[in-house]
Amino acid sequence: MNENIKWVACAVGVVGLSIGAVIYRDKWWNDKPAPPAKPVATVQEKPVIPAPTTEPAVRHPIPAVDVDQALPSLDSSDVPVQTSIAELLGLEAAKQFVSPENLVRNIVVSIDNLPEQKVAERIRPLQRVPGTFAVGGPEDAPVLDPANYERYKPLVQSIHSLDTQRLVATYQRFYPLFQESYEGLGSGPKYFNDRLIEVIDHLLETPEVREPIALARPSVQYEFADPKLESLSAGQKLLIRMGSENAATVKTKLREVRGAIVGSPESR
Repeated sequence: MNENIKWVACAVGVVGLSIGAVIYRDKWWNDKPAPPAKPVATVQEKPVIPAPTTEPAVRHPIPAVDVDQALPSLDSSDVPVQTSIAELLGLEAAKQFVSPENLVRNIVVSIDNLPEQKVAERIRPLQRVPGTFAVGGPEDAPVLDPANYERYKPLVQSIHSLDTQRLVATYQRFYPLFQESYEGLGSGPKYFNDRLIEVIDHLLETPEVREPIALARPSVQYEFADPKLESLSAGQKLLIRMGSENAATVKTKLREVRGAIVGSPESR
């Protein structure tokens, strides 16, 4: 017998036997006078006061936004979000750079994972940059080839051209969906906008690395030869791989976005 069924059967049995005992006792003792009831000392129970539940304070609240149309559900949000991104980037750039499926969820998961060691490729909201990873230098002392930086330039230029105020307004409009998706990660009552600001600040802390940047190849893939660089997060290593000029452009936009969201830019 299934353990749950056993437990339920046992509980039902105990309740049934208790009721049966009361009925049997009433029948058996009906012809006899009931003994005088003995006073029962009452014990005053102390009220149980539940422990207060404290939710983490929201540091960077998003203001409520009045919208002409109701927001779609998270599961049906791809088309409206795609349309808004196309209006920001331009249709061709949106087609070139943005992965159209599960956009809100993938944006949230990717942002949340940028300070970690890896971001799973299947959940990235952006397409892979064209071309292949380029390695320079002699075979026994490989370095990061500056040709890699050119691969990122079209994407970085599109990021640079974004209207920051419109971008933030779009983010604020869809914010309830970002928050819902973030809570779906098992993050509890945490606030996604606070996490976004944390990640922006983390990316702004990416060190500037002098070139040439030495590489190592312990197995199939290349990695940074400097253990300190290799131990950086996925987001910081991406900024280093795209070159200092591209990284500076992205950081400038991140500061603008941060300032538009919280009202004061990060000074880093």
